[in-house]
Amino acid sequence: MMGSASLYLSTKVARVLGAVPGRSLRSLPKPRGLESYRSLRNLRTPPIAAGMEDEAGRKPAPPALAAFAGVTRSRVSTSAGGGPGAGDWFELSPSSVLKLQKGDITKWFVDGSTDAIVNAANERMLGGGGVDGAIHRAAGPELREACSKVPEVRPGVRCPTGEARITPAFQLPVSHVIHTVGPIYDVDKQPDVSLGNAYRNSLRLAKENNIQYIAFPAISCGVYGYPYKEASRIAISKAKEFSDDFKEVCFVLFSDDLYRVWLESALELL
Repeated sequence: MMGSASLYLSTKVARVLGAVPGRSLRSLPKPRGLESYRSLRNLRTPPIAAGMEDEAGRKPAPPALAAFAGVTRSRVSTSAGGGPGAGDWFELSPSSVLKLQKGDITKWFVDGSTDAIVNAANERMLGGGGVDGAIHRAAGPELREACSKVPEVRPGVRCPTGEARITPAFQLPVSHVIHTVGPIYDVDKQPDVSLGNAYRNSLRLAKENNIQYIAFPAISCGVYGYPYKEASRIAISKAKEFSDDFKEVCFVLFSDDLYRVWLESALELL
């Protein structure tokens, strides 16, 4: 008798919930609110076509605010490798996000008017290898010409280690390039201080020039030999200092190893 009553009750409950006998309750549709909930601590964004307009058809949807609302952004910053818009978002403040993505920083952009990429330059600011060379090639010869006009602070040095300078972006899809010089890890006496200054001064210069969206490479993590873990913690910590000043601070990372380390540090620090 008890078994029959239990079977009746469970069948009745299943009918109320929209299930049928023999169907697992786990297979029921999730409540709409739960379906839309996504953690801001590690919000992975779907690939979205670059240049797509928002539903209103007027202007790009602000990436930061769209992420917080848990809705699909209709236009976001773009990377090569991983697809446009692919990456991980983390909340910096109610109006700002930190984004990680893997790809080519010369392809990154948001709106072409309030966005900038950071160049890991050398002190001469006339181009070089790695990210520096890639940015100069993508921007065209006008970038080198603009850099050559930046006054030298001493012979052959336009931007000392840890400082930052800004130029137009020319043929790049963003509005500006911010040039900064990171430390050579085994040569600099205080590499942590110099690297921190490179990030802080870049962000300060961007703020002074009304930049709302900024993308960094992993400064000093190439031939300058800075350990990835230490560099990632410094980079993310400096971004946190400016959490109310930008809509998006993005780190565009050129390898899976860099991405993994930056992601681990972001999960620890944010």
